[in-house]
Amino acid sequence: MKKKYYVNNNAQLNGDHEVHVPTCEYYPMMYSQTYLGEFETCQAAVREAKKRYQKSNGCIYCCAPCHTS
Repeated sequence: MKKKYYVNNNAQLNGDHEVHVPTCEYYPMMYSQTYLGEFETCQAAVREAKKRYQKSNGCIYCCAPCHTS
């Protein structure tokens, strides 16, 4: 089942731009996010986010399989 994914336009302290789903507790504010699209996996969403922000990463809470740092 596809889910909608967004990337936070504001980098974390380590420079990562986190990828989230809308139901995440840490989902970014409307004005600080970019819609990435609907994907089957968070890996596909992170690949899409890396087109905009090379240092993209999955959120540890809502995209744990894609969280690497």
